[in-house]
Amino acid sequence: MRKLVFLVTTILVLGLLAACGAPAMTPAPTVGVPVTGPTEVPTAMATTAAPTTAATRAPSGALRTPEEAALAAAGGQKIGGTVTVLATWGGSEQDTFMAMIKPFQDATGTQVQYTGTRDLNAVLTTRVQGGNPPDLAGLPGPGQMTQFAQQGKLIDLSTVLDMPNYQQNYAPSWITLGSADGKLVGVFIKASVKGLIWYDPKVFQSKGFQTPKTWDEMMTLSKQMADGGTAPWCIGLESGAASGWPGTDWLEDIVLRQSGEKVYNDWWAGKITWSSPEIKKAWETFGQIVADPKMVYGGANTMLTTNFGDSGNPLFTNPPGCYLHHQASFITDFFTKANPNIKPVTDFDFFGFPAIEAANSQNLEVAGDLFGMFKDTPQARALMKYLVTPEAQAIWVQRGGAISPNKLVPLDTYPDPLSKKSAELLTSAQVTVFDASDLMPEAMNNAFMKAILDYVQSPNNLDSILKNLDSVQNSAYRK
Repeated sequence: MRKLVFLVTTILVLGLLAACGAPAMTPAPTVGVPVTGPTEVPTAMATTAAPTTAATRAPSGALRTPEEAALAAAGGQKIGGTVTVLATWGGSEQDTFMAMIKPFQDATGTQVQYTGTRDLNAVLTTRVQGGNPPDLAGLPGPGQMTQFAQQGKLIDLSTVLDMPNYQQNYAPSWITLGSADGKLVGVFIKASVKGLIWYDPKVFQSKGFQTPKTWDEMMTLSKQMADGGTAPWCIGLESGAASGWPGTDWLEDIVLRQSGEKVYNDWWAGKITWSSPEIKKAWETFGQIVADPKMVYGGANTMLTTNFGDSGNPLFTNPPGCYLHHQASFITDFFTKANPNIKPVTDFDFFGFPAIEAANSQNLEVAGDLFGMFKDTPQARALMKYLVTPEAQAIWVQRGGAISPNKLVPLDTYPDPLSKKSAELLTSAQVTVFDASDLMPEAMNNAFMKAILDYVQSPNNLDSILKNLDSVQNSAYRK
């Protein structure tokens, strides 16, 4: 859910599961970007190829057991000790992460002390600056990753991982996205597709609703739903200190499909202002939904106070509280945990974010969870090695809500047709970008999330909200 986003260009369809591309941070701190050749280091704003997660996939049954993979990561020894991990995951995501690391704990005797917080930016920065960083941590985004790397706080993972094996199993773009100043300092352990619109197929069939192909069709459908007495949309923006981030996803999807990849890339890189016509238009388009009380279940107050993981649940009440929900592919895990009787495809399905401008209709946003290492201990090394293995990542994939960036995770590991459908969106996309807000400097990212909350509460104040974002932009991108 922490969003890592950046510009990529035409996708090369190499297999069922393709993942996402990465950007070049300018004028914000430089981060690794996808490469166009085996060893080329791309420059800012370069045209790049999107990474793939499954150019070749291992056949079913080809993996070791997770315990075998964990023991190998520890050098074949039961090393014991402890390792501390800080990340954003709570609730069902935390449960899945703990299931992922249980084989590691059992095989190595190492205890993983996990702390989850939605205030990852502030907590991690405070701990790093105070000289008390965790051993491993989820990184808020490539911008913050680069800042930590330039401060000398992150371990060079090329000294930790089996690099020939890692380079074989991860696409080059994943590797360069996790690099800063020529060093590998971050690795991805899962990915998701963003910009998905979720709905209940049974309800759509009974009501005679058709899935829209364009924004105008979606707004016509939304009005039809509202006129029938039910708010079409469920939206939840609450996420602790990161409240507002689900709305940043909305803005990113709109900018990408309304104004295209160049504007999107210039926007997160600080090259165009928030008050520019293109970005203001995106906010106004967003306002067609969030600024209209008839369009959203519970109105502004419910949007502001409902946790993102719970906000889709009214889709499944009888009668439904809403008919549509915008969220990334990871949300399926939240759906099924809160509503154990529902089944994918039968009770929930999705369509891709509809086209706004035809030329941008095949653009797609993706995200991934990036991990870095702050302390070089045997336990931290072993856990980092384990997390990038297909055996570890297959555990999360099997539980739902994730796509593995490791090419060796077999296709039949994915638990349902919707996981494969997410991948098909990736393979058909013409332009794939990583989430813009996480490519922005931390101050800009935080201001963006707050601006979402301010706009939902007071949509008539858009001009002053954008002016404030311009002010933050003026200082946030200074080197």
